[in-house]
Formats: sequence, structure tokens, C-alpha cells
Amino acid sequence: MSFDASNFRPHHFLWEFADGVATVTLNRPERKNPLTFESYAELRDTFRSLARAKDVKVVVIRGEGGNFCSGGDVHEIIGPLTRMDDAGLLEFTTMTGDLVKAIRACPQPIIAAVEGVCAGAGAILAMASDIRFASPSAKAAFLFTRVGLSGADMGACAILPRIIGHGRAAELLFTGRSISADEGVAWGFWNRVVEDVLAEASALALELARGPTFAHAMTKRQLDGEWHVSIDEAITMEAEAQAICMKTKDFHRAYEAFANKRKPEFQGN
Repeated sequence: MSFDASNFRPHHFLWEFADGVATVTLNRPERKNPLTFESYAELRDTFRSLARAKDVKVVVIRGEGGNFCSGGDVHEIIGPLTRMDDAGLLEFTTMTGDLVKAIRACPQPIIAAVEGVCAGAGAILAMASDIRFASPSAKAAFLFTRVGLSGADMGACAILPRIIGHGRAAELLFTGRSISADEGVAWGFWNRVVEDVLAEASALALELARGPTFAHAMTKRQLDGEWHVSIDEAITMEAEAQAICMKTKDFHRAYEAFANKRKPEFQGN
């Protein structure tokens, strides 16, 4: 069954869709947009469904009210977790990890547009995105040790070192300290720091949405798939992936446009 992006109405966050770009807005600004059991699950299910959403080319994720996400809600998640049995705890941690798996597995590029607080699970959402833009006010923190937990949460020990390096990731995951926008861009966590982060993210999203979306999905798949293989294996994988892309109509459209000295109009097939 296909995913109807135009008529999708989530319960626990806002959804906008236009021109091939879906915008997910975390919308509890009075609490700096924390996540709940229900919003975790709905986000997971949404990103899983995007594999069937042919009309969605790119996704932007942001927070309402000048902040991105303050992590798991202290009263609605942290408190109940202290009273759960072993099975309940593992069910919860598996679900939160499945959200990251869904973000990484969905074929669309994901752009995080981050302002203000980006902490705990919020920092994980940004980390799991393909591209991260920050406003000057953005502060990211992997806060898990501050509440007596390990930094090994939702894939952080695997993904964060690949973005900023092992030593820097270890410092953030051991201490739980915040990194500013300037430090984050210097470390490579943020792609850019800009004044109007949503405008910048939306502009890039529209640019990508007009591009060869089948090829973008292949790029995303290979970026993840080549983490755990040798260089030789990666080169073989890329040869196979590129050969598949060369059979697409978009590849032929691009050649015809180049030959006729005009800009290609990609259609994603």
C-alpha cells in the first residue's frame, strides 16, 4: 500500500507536504519539543512508511518555537521508565533504536533544521539525519550520562564517531556537555550555520527534490551500506549501484538535455 503524503495527518507532530518536500515539525514548544512514547512510535512508523511514498523526495525535520527537541519527556518517559520491568525497558530501547533504523533506511534524504536546544534524543534525530543545518543559537548535547545512562543510545556509539571522529564523539558521550553552533560546524557535526535555518534547509530540499531521486536513494543506501565493508568491496558495490542507475530514464534524460544544451528535468525513474 502506498503512503499518501498529501492526506497524512499525524497525531503527535505536524506534517506539511509540497513540491516533493515533506516537513516534520515537532510541536510541543512550551516544553522545547520533547518526545513521548507515542511520538517516538509515530515517527518510527512514518519514516518506515516513507519507503512507499514515491511523491516524497526529501524530508525536513525541525522543531517549533525556536528549539529543535529537548529529548525524551522527563515526566512522560523518564519517570515511567524507572518503574518498568526488564521486558518493558528493552521494548522501549528497541523502539527508540528502530526510529533511527527507519530514518536511515528510508530512501529520501533527511535534512535537520536545528535551532536552540537539541539534546538527548533530539541530538540523535539530528545525528541520524543525512544533512544538518544549525542556527547560531543551536546547542547539541548527548545528555545520557547526565541521567545515569551510557552514551550508547540509539546508535550514537556507531554513528557519531563516523561524523566527528572517535575522540570527539567519546568526549561528548562521556561528558554529556553541549557543543555550540560554532564548535559543531568546526567538528563537522553541522554542515552549515545560518541565520534562517529553515529557509536554508527548505531551499536545499527543493533543489534535491528536483534532482534524480532514484539516484539520491541509491547514494543514501550506499553511504550506509559501505560502512562495514572493505574498500575493494565498496568499489564493487558502487559499480553495481551505478550500473543500475545507468538504466534509469533520468540518466537518459540528463544525456539528452546535455546534448541539447539545456537543464535536465528529472522525474525520479
